[in-house]
Amino acid sequence: MRRVRGGSAPSRAPPAAPAPRPRLKAAHCLCRQLGSAAVPGGGGFFYFFSSVRMARIRIPSTIVILFVTVQTGFLLFMYARYSNFMPQSEEKPSQVHILILSSWRSGSSFVGQLFSQHPSVFYLMEPAWHVWVTMYQNSAKVLHMAVRDLVRSVFLCDMSVFDAYMPWKRNLSDLFQWAVSRALCSAPACDSFQRTDITSEMACKTLCGRYPFSKVEEACKTYSHVVIKEVRFFDLKVLYPLLTDPSLNLKIIHLVRDPRAVVKSREQSVKALARDNGIVLSTNGTKVEDSKYKVMQEICRSHVQIYETATLKPPNFLKDRYLMIRFEDLVRDPLSEISEMYKFADLSLTPMLKSWIYNITHGQGPGKKKEAFRITSRDAVSVSQAWRNVLSFQKIKKIQEVCKGAINMLGYQLVDSEKEQRDLSLDLVLPRRQNQFSWSSFNPKH
Repeated sequence: MRRVRGGSAPSRAPPAAPAPRPRLKAAHCLCRQLGSAAVPGGGGFFYFFSSVRMARIRIPSTIVILFVTVQTGFLLFMYARYSNFMPQSEEKPSQVHILILSSWRSGSSFVGQLFSQHPSVFYLMEPAWHVWVTMYQNSAKVLHMAVRDLVRSVFLCDMSVFDAYMPWKRNLSDLFQWAVSRALCSAPACDSFQRTDITSEMACKTLCGRYPFSKVEEACKTYSHVVIKEVRFFDLKVLYPLLTDPSLNLKIIHLVRDPRAVVKSREQSVKALARDNGIVLSTNGTKVEDSKYKVMQEICRSHVQIYETATLKPPNFLKDRYLMIRFEDLVRDPLSEISEMYKFADLSLTPMLKSWIYNITHGQGPGKKKEAFRITSRDAVSVSQAWRNVLSFQKIKKIQEVCKGAINMLGYQLVDSEKEQRDLSLDLVLPRRQNQFSWSSFNPKH
């Protein structure tokens, strides 16, 4: 009945007769009709809801409440089940990943062995060598991304990344410097040695070279620590994606050495470094002999960049994940420095390793020229000071000119004369406490 605005009240019409209730048979036919109409593209769903409105079906409130309750419970169950499969970013990966970051002839092979011989460590020496050999016509800066991707895959024990750089059918011996890795010379990679053994490169080459390459990935997955030594990063910021990657538990050990000692060591390996020099200097594949120390200038610049980035207003994700070590400190007090590195890496120093470290650093003399790329027993302190008797003062002056910033920042003393250079009683390695910078974000020494 309508209500009319204004005027007299309308007359009342007689009430209409109630509509007859639909029979069960009619309702059954309606349901069959709706079922056949509700097909994709046929408008069946719209027909269904309009029909329901027309029929004015009333559902008791208790049924509505029950339906909503059941639906809510189902949604909560599905959410909880799905959440169990979601990655938990708060949880650290089970493996610890350590990157030894350095440059050529800085003692990094020695530091690599300090980790390689540990029974809990899977170690690879410079796996990015394969990238540089394959793509040698590019610059180091261009190759940074490919090197980073390879390093990440190795940390995750995914060795399929080498498919792009190595022959399809390959053995352990096809991997660069594989025999310096104790993990590739002992079970499960090779049955000739135990994990607790101290292995030698020559013995490993003789006994383990023919094992299949698949053993690399198999072995990697059985260790708590994966350690990589690499000399092909020149910018710490390139590593930020790895440091913020939730699948990695990455820490960086930055090894530096007096640039003057580095030059002396590089002069023993001129031909071996020529191709790498070309990549550093972007010569489009042409090999270079670094007679003017342009490569050393780039290396020194990179050490300054890495060190400043890590210690002067570093990002939060670098906290407790960067440690700088000087080679000279390491050879003067091996056990103390190694204990600090192991603590940083969550490793413990075993009695067998202590004995091996002492023997390897207390040999006779600085080592032979042909042993430049081998880890042999030497007088480590003598090695660190050999440049002062070998290089001419003219060369020293030139090196100090191109690397002055790094020499000062890393805590080394410049020499102003040949007399100062030759006077071994004059210590050119400054104590850390005299340096104006914090030496690492982890347990700095005082």
